Formats: sequence, structure tokens, C-alpha cells
Amino acid sequence: MARALTTKAVEAAQPSDDRREIPDGSMPGLYLVIQPSGAKSWAVRYRAQGKPRKLTIGRYPTFGLADARKAAGEALRAVEEGRDPASEKTQAKSATKVDADLIENVFAEFVERHVRKVNRSAPEVERVINRDLLPVWRGKRVQDITRRHVIDLLDKKVDAGAPIMANRILATVRKFYNWCISRGIVEASPCAGIVAPAAPVSRDRILSDSELAAVWGAASKLGYPFGTMVHLLILTGQRRSEVAGMRRQELRLGDEKPEWIIPAERAKNGKAHAVPLSPAVVDILKSLPRISNPGDYVFTTTGTTSVSGFSKAKAMLDAEISAEMGGEDLARWTFHDLRRTAASGMARLGINLPVIEKILNHISGSFAGIVGVYQRHEFAEEKRRALDAWSRFVLDLVNDKPAANVVSIREAAK
Repeated sequence: MARALTTKAVEAAQPSDDRREIPDGSMPGLYLVIQPSGAKSWAVRYRAQGKPRKLTIGRYPTFGLADARKAAGEALRAVEEGRDPASEKTQAKSATKVDADLIENVFAEFVERHVRKVNRSAPEVERVINRDLLPVWRGKRVQDITRRHVIDLLDKKVDAGAPIMANRILATVRKFYNWCISRGIVEASPCAGIVAPAAPVSRDRILSDSELAAVWGAASKLGYPFGTMVHLLILTGQRRSEVAGMRRQELRLGDEKPEWIIPAERAKNGKAHAVPLSPAVVDILKSLPRISNPGDYVFTTTGTTSVSGFSKAKAMLDAEISAEMGGEDLARWTFHDLRRTAASGMARLGINLPVIEKILNHISGSFAGIVGVYQRHEFAEEKRRALDAWSRFVLDLVNDKPAANVVSIREAAK
């Protein structure tokens, strides 16, 4: 008959050249296991379905004698109920590993550990993950995504008329799996060998004065919300997502120097941004219908979310432009080209590049590296003069004022 173990006996037990198991006379089936290295742990031996089984409880001293006896008692009661605690423990570990490998959980870790810390385009990456990837792949293990899964997703985007969006999805998935490889989560990327669905689009399209006037006129005919949104894209030079998601709580229209504060979580580079509002922009915003909605969105068609469906709106805009131009289509352009056109137009007016970069909320270019660390001047007044000048230029242009007097506007912007 084995003697009941005591705490003193457990502490005093010494290793030998071979693995030792010392039974506890107080709890039949419980053993103190001592490795040749001196490491001690607890195990329960029992029979399940006629076969000998062993359940490892844990290491000593993390599990003291009393803890080990309690755990052993629970395990033996499970055996009496016809269960196999060792098998249950193995299944629980397997389930935990599967949960950790579910793609939604790995995406969350990717965003937290990598995207928000080192990626300047974090909001855009998160949008792609939440809008395009999770609805399709949720519930799958990250290791089970194949090249076929990726290609099917890209093909659907291309077939829906969004090849550039397909490119962005591929870039995001490739970046995600490269990160997974670096952390040992997967051995290979399902993106290997996949070619971008759409040819790279040149990012230097700038609308001419006549093209800009045509877009403005067509937007005027569209009206609220998309037409008005286009007017603000032109006058402010901000990103489409930022203008479309504008909320009234971000606006300071009643201030002596009105401005729009884009919060960090909505800015592409994650940096809060103050946009001075010209008198023309203030007039537009004050004239908009006040639609009651939970998010307090300035531009909404549902009352619950900000506007979307930009491809359809762009098609309507192009149709209006074509009608104005006697059936002739404007050369291919995008909403983002309006931002580039605004930047180029301000440069024509003599606005300095650092001021333009501050208006665009860029943190590269003039403010990259060490300059960005020490240069904290936000150019508030310079930005206001620049955007006021650009607004005057645009309004003169669309109202057919003589040559959109660049010289006088340039002087006023200094």
C-alpha cells in the first residue's frame, strides 16, 4: 500500500538516472513524476474503454500537492461518468489551435501588430480586410486559403467592373501572407505566381481647365449628394473617402476661421488633419439639406451610412459630361485625379510645395525623415490663403471670367 504523499516528501524527492513515478496513497491513480533532470510534474493513470490512459495535470510547484489531488479527483470522476479526460484535453488543445489559426483572428493580429504600427495606409488596408476579405473567408483557417481562393475573389471583382480594386485586394492579401510567413504561421503564400488583374494605372492625370469646368458643370446637374461631393473634392483637394465620410461634428462653420477637422481614424495616414474652409466651401456646406442620421453624415442617401456607390455616381457624371460635350467622352479620369488637379492648380498659383503637402496631409516629400521630426509648423494661415485662392480660381473658371485671372489670384495668395 503506497503511502500518502506530503508536501515535504514531494519537495525532498530526488531524481534518478531513470524517470520515476511515485504514487500518492491518498489519491489512487495520482503520481508524482520526476524526470532525470529533476523536473517534477503530476499525472493521473486510469483505464478508459478497457485501455490504460494517462492525463498530465501540470508541473510542480505550479501545481502543489493539494491542487494535484483536486485535479486528479475531477479527472477520475469524469472517468466514472464514462468520459476520457485525456482525450478531452487533447481535443481542447486542438480547438484552441484551430481558433488561433482562423483567418479572422490572424487578420486581427496582423492589423494590431503590423498594419497600425508600420503601415501609413492602415485605414485603407483595414477597409479591404473588413469589406472584401472577411465576408468571404471568415471561418477558414489561414493555412487553408489557396491560390484558387485568391483568384476567384479577384475574378469576381474584375467581373464587377472594379479591376483596380482587385489590384488593391491582391496587394493586401500578398502583404498579409508575407507577414504570416515571417511569423511562421504559414510556409508559403497563396499569392505566389498571381499577376495583378489590371495593368498599373498612371498616377499623373491632371485635368485641364476646360475638363475641370466640364466636371464641375456635370456635378452641378447631379446635385446632392454626389454632385456636391465632387464640388468639395475639387475645392478642398481631400481624398474621396474623407469627403464622402464627412460628419457635421467635424465642421467648424461658425468660427471666425472655419475649418474641417478630419480625425486620425479617418485620415489615410492616421494623422488628424485640419482643412481650412474657403468662403465658397462654407456656402456650399451651409446650403446642404440637414438629414437626421445616427452618424451625423453630411453626405448620405440612407440616413444611416455615408454615401457609397461611387462607380455608379461616376458613370452618371460621365454621362452628363458627354451630353454637354455633344456626345464626346472626357479622357479617362478618376475622382482621385481631382485631388492631383487641385495640387497642380495651387502650384500654378504660386503656392509653395510644403504648403500644398500640408493641405494634402502628406507626411512624405518635404516632411519625410528628420525634417518631419523637427518641423512642427502646420502652415495654418498659409493653407487658408492657398485654399481661398484655389477656390477663387475654380469659381472664376466655371463662371467664365476672363482667363480666370491667375496673376491677381496669385498675388492674393502670397
